Amino acid sequence: MPDPKKNSYDLCVIGSGPGGFAGAMRAFDAGKHVCLIENDQMGGTGVYWGALSSKTMWELAKDFYVAAKVDRGYRASGLVVDYQAMRSSVIQAVKEKQYQMLSQVESFSPRRWEGPGSITLKRGLGAFLDSNRVEVRLHDGTVETVSAEHILIATGSRPRDFPGIEVDGERILSSDHILNLREFPRRLMIIGAGIIGCEYSAIFSNFGQTKVYLADYAERIIPYEDEDISDFVSGKLRENGVVIFQTAILQDIVKQAEHLEVILDFADGRSEVVEVDAVLISIGRTPNIATLNLDNIGVEPNERGVLSTDENLRVKGNIYACGDVTHHPNLVNLAEMEGRFAVKHMYGKTQHRLNYDNMSTVMFFRPAVAAVGLNEKGCQKRQIPYRVASYSNSLVSRAIAMRATDGFAKIIVSDDEEQRILGMRAAGPMASNNIMTIALLMDHSGGLTDALKTVHPHPTMSEGIQECLRVLLDKSIFKSKAFPEQIKLRRWSPIGGDSDL
Repeated sequence: MPDPKKNSYDLCVIGSGPGGFAGAMRAFDAGKHVCLIENDQMGGTGVYWGALSSKTMWELAKDFYVAAKVDRGYRASGLVVDYQAMRSSVIQAVKEKQYQMLSQVESFSPRRWEGPGSITLKRGLGAFLDSNRVEVRLHDGTVETVSAEHILIATGSRPRDFPGIEVDGERILSSDHILNLREFPRRLMIIGAGIIGCEYSAIFSNFGQTKVYLADYAERIIPYEDEDISDFVSGKLRENGVVIFQTAILQDIVKQAEHLEVILDFADGRSEVVEVDAVLISIGRTPNIATLNLDNIGVEPNERGVLSTDENLRVKGNIYACGDVTHHPNLVNLAEMEGRFAVKHMYGKTQHRLNYDNMSTVMFFRPAVAAVGLNEKGCQKRQIPYRVASYSNSLVSRAIAMRATDGFAKIIVSDDEEQRILGMRAAGPMASNNIMTIALLMDHSGGLTDALKTVHPHPTMSEGIQECLRVLLDKSIFKSKAFPEQIKLRRWSPIGGDSDL
């Protein structure tokens, strides 16, 4: 029988990030005694270095950008931004979430909680001794052995290193070091135009204190998205003053006393040297598994350097994994879903299989871009005939009222009698909230007719989604004939290719 007093538990979770914490609490719901091991910041990257901290910065930058606008009938005089005050606000937000998590853990600690199950937090580095025992090197220098019937690996990921470039955390940074900055750099080079790179490009350019350069080896930023999304995001960044270098490969960073010299090589054979004050390396993430002593349980990472799991997130026997250490995208909501699912499977409580197809996400650019389901590239790769409509926010009354008409709704449906909703992209105010209307329908295999049963309130941004759906049925209030740049409708098939409707 598990006994926390003897360091014996039903479940040991290594890592307190989104997946680990969610999994621990799901096991607690089932009345299990859980040991939660964390070697660094409570909440992991999802709270301290990544999602929460960067989105707090994004919100503050967005507010500053709006306050600085002069096209709304008012002008804020003497508007300034203090980096240290902004940084303190971000840290306050992070700590607020961390203490919420810690308060819950303490509330259900065996020292206080007498009900079923418990949560025990151990601060230290966990490593496998065997499939049922984990050695914990505690921060106070002592070593403990934790035994558990099941173990969940949720150690997350860290920024990927750029070969030959040393990240010093002061002038050459990863996303883990943003809060190390003590002032706005006058000139910032960001290497990598994925989600993180584009988000920080939007953040620093919105504050208007930093000249931002964004460099990537691909021909387009966020190249996995459709070209219209990529063009939209890059266009808005350029409007913000961001200089984008495409087909650029970082060759070297030369440190000078007062600046850095970034050497970029381009696909056409030329090179360019750019003088900046700081460089942010953002070329992806790599899983934190090196210190787990996986050899002791007969497990090794696959060719991509992550842990392979079965459809139930089982790595081997009684050992499961979730979040960034697995082969799926690095998303907080995905890690939470996986952590909860893994625990449910451990204890025979699963009722359905995991579904990754309709995983929604939001990218905090200028403006925000939300996504769910397939894009056009995904449909074409799978040879799915489809129709796609896009509807500009410039025709949406709420966006007009907000004086924020940048953005659109784009919806893809199957080009058949079912007209199943396959995916959606939305950009602009409240995009992340509005997309859930479609995500919910997709989870229930809804089609166009199902989606249009709901009457949206007025004036709201979700009316743009409603109209976009109507465009697909040729029933929209505003017509593409009158607004060809704002309303578009196309179809694609494996045989006929792309054509306008």
